[in-house]
Amino acid sequence: MLQLENLSRHFGATAAVSGVSLTIPAGQMVGVIGRSGAGKSTLLRMVNRLTEPSEGRILHEGQDVTRLRGQALRDWRTRCGMIFQQFNLAPRLDVLTNVLVGRLNHHPGLFGTLGTLFKRFPAEERAMALMALDRLDLASQALQRADTLSGGQQQRVAIARAMLQQPRILLADEPIASLDPRNARTVMDALRDVNRRDGITVLCNLHHLDTAREYCQRIVALNAGRVMFDGPPGELTATRLRDIYGVSEAEFDEQSAAPAADRATVRQTGPSRVDPLPA
Repeated sequence: MLQLENLSRHFGATAAVSGVSLTIPAGQMVGVIGRSGAGKSTLLRMVNRLTEPSEGRILHEGQDVTRLRGQALRDWRTRCGMIFQQFNLAPRLDVLTNVLVGRLNHHPGLFGTLGTLFKRFPAEERAMALMALDRLDLASQALQRADTLSGGQQQRVAIARAMLQQPRILLADEPIASLDPRNARTVMDALRDVNRRDGITVLCNLHHLDTAREYCQRIVALNAGRVMFDGPPGELTATRLRDIYGVSEAEFDEQSAAPAADRATVRQTGPSRVDPLPA
């Protein structure tokens, strides 16, 4: 079980996330929605401790994640895998090696670094990586350079890499925002399969309301960093959508999955910037 207790993050005078409290049972698939700037990415990055909370606690099975440091923190990030919008693969490495990077924390220190540099991993782990790729219909691309793949294929490689960590929780930060509809469905199908077959808890930030309704058992909606809705997709009424997105029902285009203003912002700015990982 994952518990967020009064979780907040302030950037100067701006509250990106404010007083969020959630209890997420193991094995649930949760969609996090809200317009751009609502605090979705900041929330997931705090769970993974890529962004430090200003206030509140994160608990997983009774362990206070917000107090973890050093190797204990690295172990948490192994148990709590993260998938980014921009894939974060090593483009010049082959697909198989990119996936095997997910095993690095299982071999800390010089051995893990040298294994990556010289592509030397135990046979058992290479077999694990090939099985993960085969499950995602990518086994035939195992020896290709990552930058030769399509966006949808690269995102599935990122999922396979996260799976090699053997996580308990999988965080996906707008994993389909830069993909065409066909590849977006393939990636979401893969996340749902991981959730159902492996029992892994999935928290997924989504811009598309219809996708959240189709794939997620539970939806959490943020507005200005606060939880405006938490419940099953069927309870998202027109009134609640107006509260979440701050627009009238006439302005909300459910088929396009986000208010027109948000879609314009996405078209103008392109994919969001990915901050470097902290040391």
